[in-house]
Amino acid sequence: MQAYFNRAEERKGSDGADGHCSGSSAGLSSETCRGTPENRARLRQRNSIVSESMGIDRQEFVNLFERNRRRSRDLFDTVVADAYESRPIALRNPICFYEGHLAAFNVNTLVKRGLSEAGIDPEFEVLFERGIDPEDESAVGGKPFRWPSRQAIQAYGDRADRAIRDALLEKEIVCDENPVLRGGLAAHTILEHEPMHQETLRYMWHRLPYEKKIRPAGAPPLEIGGKPPLPETVKIPAGTATLGTTLERVPFAWDNEFPEHRVEVPAFEIDVFNVTNSEFLEFAGAGGYEDRELWDEEGWRWRSEAGIGHPLFWERENGRWYWRGMFERVPLPPAWPVYVSHAEAAAFARWKGKRLPTEAEFHRAAYGTPGGTERSYPWGDEPPDATRGNFDFRRSDPTPVGAFPAGASAWGVQDLVGNGWEWTSTVFSGFPGFEPMASYPVYSSDFFDGKHWVMKGASPATAKELLRRSLRNWFRGNYPYVYATLRCVRELKD
Repeated sequence: MQAYFNRAEERKGSDGADGHCSGSSAGLSSETCRGTPENRARLRQRNSIVSESMGIDRQEFVNLFERNRRRSRDLFDTVVADAYESRPIALRNPICFYEGHLAAFNVNTLVKRGLSEAGIDPEFEVLFERGIDPEDESAVGGKPFRWPSRQAIQAYGDRADRAIRDALLEKEIVCDENPVLRGGLAAHTILEHEPMHQETLRYMWHRLPYEKKIRPAGAPPLEIGGKPPLPETVKIPAGTATLGTTLERVPFAWDNEFPEHRVEVPAFEIDVFNVTNSEFLEFAGAGGYEDRELWDEEGWRWRSEAGIGHPLFWERENGRWYWRGMFERVPLPPAWPVYVSHAEAAAFARWKGKRLPTEAEFHRAAYGTPGGTERSYPWGDEPPDATRGNFDFRRSDPTPVGAFPAGASAWGVQDLVGNGWEWTSTVFSGFPGFEPMASYPVYSSDFFDGKHWVMKGASPATAKELLRRSLRNWFRGNYPYVYATLRCVRELKD
C-alpha cells in the first residue's frame, strides 16, 4: 500500500543510483537484456512474442502508466503555487519532492536498474530518490534547502515519461536472465508504486490548510449519514487462513507477500462494523487518553510527549467536535469510522476488554467461508466495483460504516476492504522464506524493526488494483496521519 500499503516515501536510506544500475550489478553484461540500434527491429518482434508468452500486454501497461501519471498531475494541481515547497506533515518530505520522486523512481527502477541504460538526469535521480521514515520530528533535517522549480521538476518528469513509454512499448522489459526484469518485475513495480504514493499524497493534502488547495470540479459531496448502526459481533469458527500468494495466482506482488502459507486460526469473535467516531468519543470522554493502563510503553510516551488527547482528524471548537475533511470541516459524523494511530486503536481495544485482530484473523474474517473455501475478495471472486466499498479515489473522506452491504464477507463482516485500512496486532516482518525483491530490495526489509504494524484492507484513496488478498500495508504505531481505522476481536474458548 500505499502503501499503503508504498514505502519509497518512508525510506530510511537510499537504493543508490550507483551500484544498482549497471549490467554488472545483476551479474549480466549490459547487452544481455536490452536492445541496441542494430537489433531494435529484431527485438521488437521478439518482445511481442515474449510479452504474449509471459502474459505482458504492452499497451495495457502503457495505459496504466498514463492513467497513473494523469492522476498524479491532477493531485499536484490541487495545491496552490505558494504551498508547493511546504511540508504538511513534518515526518514527510515537502510536496515538491514527491512530484520529482515519482518520475525518478520510474527511471531508476526500469531504465537504469532494469534495462541497464543511462538515466535522464543523474542529479535529479539522486535528489528525488530518497525518502524518510523518522521516529519523530527531531530526526528530520532542519537545514534550508533550495529545491528545483516546479517547471524544472515537470520538465524532468516529461522526459522521464517519454523514456518509460518507450521502454514499455519497445524495450525488452521481460528477461528471465535478469532478476529485475524476470516476469516484467520492474514494469509491474513502477505501475504499483505510483498509486501507492497517490494515497500518501492524499493524506498529506489532508493536513494542508484549506486555502492552500483547490477542490476539484465534480468532487462528490460528503455522505454524512445519521446515527451509526448498533454494534454487532459475529463468531468465526476455527479454520485455516491463507497468507501470502504465488506468481501462479497473481502476475505481481511485493516481496513481503511471499511465500504463500497457511495458518491455523482458533475461533474468535469480531466486530461486524469498524469502530465509529461515536464509539471512540465514548472512549475519549471516559478518560481513555489519560488512563496509563490502556497504553503500551511506546504509545504512552508518544501520547504524553505530543499531548495527544483525541484523533488527529478531530478538531474541537466552542465545545463541539468537528471532522477535518479534505476540503471542508463538518460536525463530527458519528457513523463514520474513526481514523487513529495503532497506539490509539490498541488502547481503545483494551478499554473494551478486547484486542486488535491478528493478520491471520483478519484474513479468516475477510476471505474465509463457512464451507472452508477462501475468496479472492470479501464478497467473492468478482472484480471490485463501486458497489463493494469506498476505495479507488472516488471520495476524499469516509462514508458511514455498513454503507456497502454488497461488499460484506461470507460471515457478514462489513467494510473489510475500503473506507479505511485496518490496524492489526501483527508486527510487520517477512514471512518464513522471505526474499527481497530484485527491483526494490529494501522495499520491505528496512521496516523489519519491530516498530511497524501490519494494516489490511484499503482506504478511500487505495487504487482498486491494490485490493488483492495478499497485499500488506504497514506504519509505525505512533503515525496518526494515515487513513486507518480498527475493529476489535476476542478469543472464543473451546
